[in-house]
Amino acid sequence: QDIVFDAWKTDVLPPEERGSGAAITVLGYRLAMLVSGGLALWLADRYLGWQATYWLMALLMVPALIATLMAKEPDTRAITPHSLREAVSLPLKDFFQRNNAWLLITLIVLYKLGDAFAASLTTTFLIRGVGFNAGDVGLVNKTLGLLATIIGALYGGVLMQRLSLFRALMIFGVLQAVSNFAYWLLAVTPPHLWSMASAVFVENLCGGMGTAAFVALLMTLCNKSFSATQFALLSALSAVGRVYVGPAAGWLVELWGWPTFYAFTVLAALPGLLLLLLCRDTLNDAQNSERFLMRTRFAAGYRWTTRLFCIGCAVIALWLTTLACQALGLWRLENVPGALFEAGMALLALAVCGGVTLDYIAQRKSAAQLH
Repeated sequence: QDIVFDAWKTDVLPPEERGSGAAITVLGYRLAMLVSGGLALWLADRYLGWQATYWLMALLMVPALIATLMAKEPDTRAITPHSLREAVSLPLKDFFQRNNAWLLITLIVLYKLGDAFAASLTTTFLIRGVGFNAGDVGLVNKTLGLLATIIGALYGGVLMQRLSLFRALMIFGVLQAVSNFAYWLLAVTPPHLWSMASAVFVENLCGGMGTAAFVALLMTLCNKSFSATQFALLSALSAVGRVYVGPAAGWLVELWGWPTFYAFTVLAALPGLLLLLLCRDTLNDAQNSERFLMRTRFAAGYRWTTRLFCIGCAVIALWLTTLACQALGLWRLENVPGALFEAGMALLALAVCGGVTLDYIAQRKSAAQLH
């Protein structure tokens, strides 16, 4: 359902409305999480019981069904895929053959990396690191943080009506990086409830603005002929940073302590901003003309990076298979899964670095020809 909705909003929204559309998406998602999470638990515990609460949650889908029936179809004349190749293979091929495709993929992974690092241990930091009461942290971090995220997303959507996509991503990216200093300040000053509330509000406000611009970026990078598959690919890649920073964040806190860790989260946002600068012309072309230039240089080099990337994915899939076999008691070699994971990640990193390098060299050569 998420994939279909993401594809629909990508196809139906014109470029100038993508920021506002992204903001409304964030608003709806956050409110839905609040209603189906905290409110549903409260109703089940105090008044309705579980069966009636589940019926209520089912009834809340009725307005969504009515809105779906009223929603207009996109104006695009996309060809309906009739095979797995047309539905999956062609959209991936279309994306990876674009100019600066590897730079864009790396930008998607790294753009919110600093924000992900800061958010991964927020509750632990406020309770164990600073010493706030768990009830106060739950009230401020969840309630005020949610409100700040919604305000930030809506305000970011309003600002994006007057900004280009690149400028919005850059301004909001800088803000969400600098806002992590609020947690650093909280770590080096005496704890006060108002200082915690201020840090949580500022960080979530700037993070919400960055999220609105980031969702608009994903919509901009989708070819409307393949919007469902490409948005699913890009949104999955955007989750890579959020998924893998948790263990690394805990290790860094043990190594450095809380103040240095939150100072590092600011620096962790800089690679994404640097990649954003390198992708400036590509993003402006995609937003203004909704066209994607195909690459014309280093065909052999790109083929090798793609092959290396596919091999890395295959090794990761083999790693997952060995984990499943171990869980079922069919595999007893303890060191093999770890070695497969490390090898797969190394191959993926090598492929991405190679693709980014080729994109950068090709971009420099094209700029030199224009001058």
